[in-house]
Amino acid sequence: MEVIYGLIPFMIILGLGAVALLFWAARNGQFDDMEGEAHRILMDEDLEPEKKEQPQKEEDL
Repeated sequence: MEVIYGLIPFMIILGLGAVALLFWAARNGQFDDMEGEAHRILMDEDLEPEKKEQPQKEEDL
């Protein structure tokens, strides 16, 4: 039962730290674009075809 006297302040400090971290993240723009990254992976980008390497000539060696 005596352990609870140490756990209650610890949990309050931990909770206040989590709230402070949430406000810090919101203030620094961590939650500005929640859907952008999710949609970016679905966008079909046209990729350039890979260029085939031409064999080297004996003169270049």
